[in-house]
Amino acid sequence: MTDTKTLGDSLRENGVSRRGFLKFCTATASLMALPPTMVPVIAAALEKATRPSVIWLSFQECTGCTESLTRSHAPTVESLIFDHISLDYHHTLQVAAGDAAEKAREEAMHANMGKYLLVVDGSIPLGNPGYSTIAGISNLDMLKEAAAGAAAIVAVGTCASFGGLPKADPNPTGAVSVSDIIKDKPIINVSGCPPIPVVITGVLAHYLTFGSLPELDEQSRPKVFYGQSIHDRCYRRPFYDKGLFAETFDDEGAKAGWCLYKLGCKGPMTYNACATVKWNQGTSWPVESGHGCLGCSEPNFWDAGGFYNALSIPTGDISRNVAYSAAAGLALGAAAASLNSKAKKRAAEEHGVVTVDDLEKSS
Repeated sequence: MTDTKTLGDSLRENGVSRRGFLKFCTATASLMALPPTMVPVIAAALEKATRPSVIWLSFQECTGCTESLTRSHAPTVESLIFDHISLDYHHTLQVAAGDAAEKAREEAMHANMGKYLLVVDGSIPLGNPGYSTIAGISNLDMLKEAAAGAAAIVAVGTCASFGGLPKADPNPTGAVSVSDIIKDKPIINVSGCPPIPVVITGVLAHYLTFGSLPELDEQSRPKVFYGQSIHDRCYRRPFYDKGLFAETFDDEGAKAGWCLYKLGCKGPMTYNACATVKWNQGTSWPVESGHGCLGCSEPNFWDAGGFYNALSIPTGDISRNVAYSAAAGLALGAAAASLNSKAKKRAAEEHGVVTVDDLEKSS
């Protein structure tokens, strides 16, 4: 349960030295993509920060978001953060069950009314309240009750952010996102299937440090992690610019690490930090492992065409475009380079799909 102890007090009680504390602040600044000059500001803020109460609700989901978070290696900055928030309810991680668990949730909500952070993973079924319940309470009713006293809501994962897999056509449960229901609270979407652990903890770190949510994009996602496309950050981008594409997953192009665009990579339309933060302590990420991005952090990604269909197929013919480029002596890189800054900025702002046809437009 939440107490008045500050994070600084808690760290000192746990034997963390001033030097260790400043290292923690430096890591937190890095986590939130802030400059080193912000370290003293973060240190001052954390010295005064109290442990916020966090209530985590899981609805129509596969537990992948929680699995992603808990499988981060310890000790990490993430574990420090989670040691110093008051995670008062999480029915997967908590020891209590049944009436005791629900009592803990009720007590935390009443004790921290208007101040706790509500984290939600999973979509909410509207087709029938009996499709998904906790302790006999429908997901819809529990969400409305918990949201009423929350200071802010973090929708973790694509299901909570946009409906995700349960919402995929034909959406048999009538699944919707958190923001489809709650309209009077600040909501931050941390999308991904699952989301990257450090992105979840980065958002919590920001809230813990500054008592507010970070700057968001038009999908209500933190810009610091979702501000650029996978494509723009991808280490295979130079091959795309040169028109060098793997045709199959085992051809010479694939072995040479060429671009996976023609194998269905959704990197150009997907905004996330996978290419820079990576997974498993920065070990790798799907594209580095030889598989294209599925676009899992975008709305309706399950219904956005086949995972192995190139993005250009619905709106153009990549073979034609590549052939055209070769015949004309224009590498696709030249076409990409011709994407004028205005169009690129507009695409970034709108998070629109960038196709080969778009890249062929002259500046």
